Amino acid sequence: MKKLILLTMIFGGLFNLTTLAQQDKSKRASPPALVSKSLKSGASVSIDYSRPSLKGRSLNELAPAGKVWRTGANETTIFETSQDLKIEGQLLAAGKYGLYTIPGEKEWTIIFNKAWKNWGTVYKESDDALRIQVKPGKAKQFSEMMSFEIADNGRASLLWGDTQVDFEIQ
Repeated sequence: MKKLILLTMIFGGLFNLTTLAQQDKSKRASPPALVSKSLKSGASVSIDYSRPSLKGRSLNELAPAGKVWRTGANETTIFETSQDLKIEGQLLAAGKYGLYTIPGEKEWTIIFNKAWKNWGTVYKESDDALRIQVKPGKAKQFSEMMSFEIADNGRASLLWGDTQVDFEIQ
């Protein structure tokens, strides 16, 4: 009888883990999104992320100024490039990167981290491949859910609330 109970617990636990792993991510409070672009240079660039909502909160409550933020929700936001490229004039090698930011009133730090296969809150500065500083601006329209855009000219934009943070990809 003890063996039967033990086997039931083991197989029941494995079933639950499999079910959780196969959950429909689109039904999450912060649903997944993917933006990608082929640049004039021939490089393909993509940002795979989850879209948190403000829900009456301020951007600073969710992404505090001066602190590393996972730049999204759930798993790490992934920035991927098929070729070496320049971000704000600085070289970033082809590959996958965790995308983090440090928000600020007058300046944001965009971080490309070598560790990309983590839960979003796992971050080690020693794994940073590149950090750039950019100035935030005011978005043309309010955005309840965080989103990314990549324009044809290679300008990537993070949009959330009334904030827009751009960085140049070449």
